[in-house]
Amino acid sequence: MNARASSGSGHRSRRTVDEDQQARRPQSASTSHPVAQMAAEAGGDRGNPRRELVEKQIMEQATRLFAERGFASTTLQDIADASGLTRPALYHYVANKDELLSRLVSESTQTPADLLRRINERTALTPTQKLREMAQTIALRQAQSPDRFRLLIRSEAELPDPISIPYQQSRRYVLKEFIHTIEDGIRTGEMRPVDPRTSALGIIGMLNWIAWWHLPGNADDDQALADHLADMAVRSLTKQDPDSLTPVGPARAMALLRQDLDYLERLLDGTSQRPRDHNSGGTGVPHASRSRRT
Repeated sequence: MNARASSGSGHRSRRTVDEDQQARRPQSASTSHPVAQMAAEAGGDRGNPRRELVEKQIMEQATRLFAERGFASTTLQDIADASGLTRPALYHYVANKDELLSRLVSESTQTPADLLRRINERTALTPTQKLREMAQTIALRQAQSPDRFRLLIRSEAELPDPISIPYQQSRRYVLKEFIHTIEDGIRTGEMRPVDPRTSALGIIGMLNWIAWWHLPGNADDDQALADHLADMAVRSLTKQDPDSLTPVGPARAMALLRQDLDYLERLLDGTSQRPRDHNSGGTGVPHASRSRRT
C-alpha cells in the first residue's frame, strides 16, 4: 500500500513538474503575434508576399534597435522579440546580425545608385528632366526611411570591411551619376556653367538633410516634399529666364560673362576631365560637408 501510494505520488509529481515546465515555457509566437502568424504561413517561399511583409518588419525593427542601442549591443534575440518572432523562426529569414546590416546598407546605398543609373540611361530625357527625377528619387527614399540613413551615418566607422567596401563604392556611384547629369546639362546649355562636383554635393547634401527633420508616415507629404526639393535642385542649376532679379543691362551682362569665364578657365585647367576622388560622407548618398577633402 505504501509502495502503491508512493508510486502514485511519484506519478503525480512528475506530471506536476511537466505542467510547471510547460507553463513556464514561452508561448509560441505564432499564436500571439500577427507577424509571427504571417511568418508561419509564409514558410520558406521567398516569393510569398507574407514573407516579404515579415522581412520588412524584421528590417524595420533591426534598424530601430541598431539606432537606439548600437549594432554591437543589439542581439538577434532583441530583434526577434521586437518582431514578435521566436529566435528559431528568425533564422528562417536572416542568418546573423551582419547579414541584416549588410542588407540595410545595400538597400540604402546600392539601390539608389542603381536607380540613378537607370534614370541616366533613359535617352528620351533631357539632363534637366533627369536631374529632377534623380532628386525626386533620393528625396522620396530619405523621406520614407530616415531611420536607415541616420543609422548608417552613426555606424559608418564600425562597418566591417565586407560591408564597408561596397558601401563606399555605392556612395561614389551616386555622386558620379549626379555629376554626369550636371555635366551633360552644361554641355547642352540647359544648365549654368557651374562646377559639377560642387553642385552635385550641394544637391545631395540638401536631400540627405531630409532624414534629420522630416517626419515620415504620410505618403502625400513625402511625395510633396520630394517634388518641392527636386524643383529646388533644378532651379539652382538651370539658366535663369529673362525675368532675372538682375536688371537687363551692363551689370547682368558682366555677371553672365563671369560665369562663362569661370567655366572656360576650368576647361582650360582640365578640371572637368581630371580624375577626382568622389569620396564623401554619408550612406545612400554622400555628405556635402566632406567636399573639403578634395
